[in-house]
Amino acid sequence: MAETVFSLNTGRKIPALGFGTWQSKPGEVEKAVEYALSVGYRHIDAAYSYGNEEEVGIGLKRAFEAGVKREDVFVTTKLWSTHHRRVQENLAVSLDKLGLDYVDLYLMHWPVAMNTNGNHPLFPTTPDGSRDVDFSRNHVDTYLDMEKLLHTGKVKAIGVANYSVVYLEELLTRASIVPAANQIENHPLLPQDDVSDFCKAKGIHITAYSPLGSTGSPLLTLPVVVQIATKHGVSPANILLSYHIERGHSVLAKSVTPARIKANRQITKLDRDDMDALARVSSGGNLKRHGNPPWKVNLGFPDQQFVK
Repeated sequence: MAETVFSLNTGRKIPALGFGTWQSKPGEVEKAVEYALSVGYRHIDAAYSYGNEEEVGIGLKRAFEAGVKREDVFVTTKLWSTHHRRVQENLAVSLDKLGLDYVDLYLMHWPVAMNTNGNHPLFPTTPDGSRDVDFSRNHVDTYLDMEKLLHTGKVKAIGVANYSVVYLEELLTRASIVPAANQIENHPLLPQDDVSDFCKAKGIHITAYSPLGSTGSPLLTLPVVVQIATKHGVSPANILLSYHIERGHSVLAKSVTPARIKANRQITKLDRDDMDALARVSSGGNLKRHGNPPWKVNLGFPDQQFVK
């Protein structure tokens, strides 16, 4: 397919189809990243909390050695919640693991800080088993620290993830730099039109994660998705990925299977009837959110005020 790209508010381009690395098993990620780059992916999404940045880095290194140019690959990684008070430190660790001098986009993974000195480096908990949230640390203060990274040359753009309109409004009242992107869970069962419309108005690009839902999700077997796939002669997964690009969002495809990695690049041009049919999937409040970390924090999403 011809590579589709979108423009960020920094002027830089982000490839519409990205390759995700969340929940990939140890030993699988490096080969998957290397293969994805070999078949044309130029957008790799990583995160400190995934615990596999080192493997992602090996895959990147092998691809670069095979002739892929670093400047042609858009790499995203993310600041984790236990490092909201140690932003520069978390970036340094990620760059070291990835084997890179810079990332193209650095995101705040969640607008929730957790105890830096808790009982676990990634997921500290309180005695009752809930996540050890640092309520004294405001997400805007973390973002202001991220703004300072732009002067180091180690990040080309900064942004956020899992931000509702409420949190974006709070952020924009104090931020000097409008986030380049907001990465959110997005699919026909969770279109998040309010977030999408707000971000479009503010010049914030949307990247969709979990575009196929999660294990056991009905998305791939929804009659409307299957019908549109049959109409275009492609798979339901291709339709669900194409849906986002038609909306003007980049989207993260994830697999460790070579055949599926390659097949996911078959993006299809959807027409207005297709998009209207997919929009009706969530009519009547038929919403399903798969990303539900137990923060016990009001994240401001209309469908789920408290994520439990």
